[in-house]
Amino acid sequence: MSENGTHSRIFAARVASALNEELGKTSAHVKIVAAWTGANERTVKNWFAGHYGPSGDHLVTLIKHCDAVLMAVLSMADRDQLVMSARIEDIERRLAELLEIIRRR
Repeated sequence: MSENGTHSRIFAARVASALNEELGKTSAHVKIVAAWTGANERTVKNWFAGHYGPSGDHLVTLIKHCDAVLMAVLSMADRDQLVMSARIEDIERRLAELLEIIRRR
């Protein structure tokens, strides 16, 4: 298998893992992603199964809606600093929400 084929399979598997992590537990996960991206449901099912990965505008749209896909792409690009920064920002946001809830009581 060519190096590109190997990278394509790894990419598809990592995106599938991210999608399943974030949306796989919902019964409408395929419909949700299809609505976000405009891709047909069969294509989206292939993404969730890891048979193929999204490309171009579909990938960008997924990243807009799905933090797990963003993290997977950053990790595959060896941008671990950006992954850590995004996680820290998420923790800060969640802490701020928690503080707001505590203050309301």
